[in-house]
Amino acid sequence: MSTQHLPAPVAPRLRRPGWRDPRLVVGVVLVALAVALGSWAVSSASRTVPVWAADGALTPGDPLSPDALRTVDVRLGSGAELYLRADEPLPEGLVVTRVVDAGELLPHSALGRADAVDLRSVAVPVSEGLSERVRKGARVDLWSVPEAAAGQEPEPPTSLVQGVLVEQVDAADGGLVVGSTATLHVLVPTDELPAVLGALREGGSVAVVPVPGAGA
Repeated sequence: MSTQHLPAPVAPRLRRPGWRDPRLVVGVVLVALAVALGSWAVSSASRTVPVWAADGALTPGDPLSPDALRTVDVRLGSGAELYLRADEPLPEGLVVTRVVDAGELLPHSALGRADAVDLRSVAVPVSEGLSERVRKGARVDLWSVPEAAAGQEPEPPTSLVQGVLVEQVDAADGGLVVGSTATLHVLVPTDELPAVLGALREGGSVAVVPVPGAGA
């Protein structure tokens, strides 16, 4: 069969897309969205928010007070919701429920009602000096040291309570050195109060031993 009379194929002509081409419109919209999203992400990442931080160590039962807090501007992004904002009023009726170290941002998870803190403050007189590690927020063990009777061997010390939190240290002479006299305020769980109060009522003394690696 002869091909001399068959029409020659015509090459398709490419046309430049016009502004009314849906594909071009969709492409422009996608590019604009990507630019806007990138600008928003950069702006959000660089935005700072004011949150409360502990000015000094806070212990369970401490009420929220501006005197014990300071404002810190931080970049937290969505994580800012986890912390107490300083540009909002302090919530009323809440106390700290765990140790918050000095300079630590104050999280909502560390706050609660006072009746949720099952601890009681006990004043312990100390006359044998305290370690420099014994400060607010530290954990200590309390030992009962019986007073030796005349002419008798002293009884060995016995453990009263372990790992209690130091709420406050009152040094009578302004220093925490060997030989100084101080009053140590510790937070004792209610179920361990009888042993501690009983030892304080009896003769002898109470020795304070810092817990290694714990507390402030």
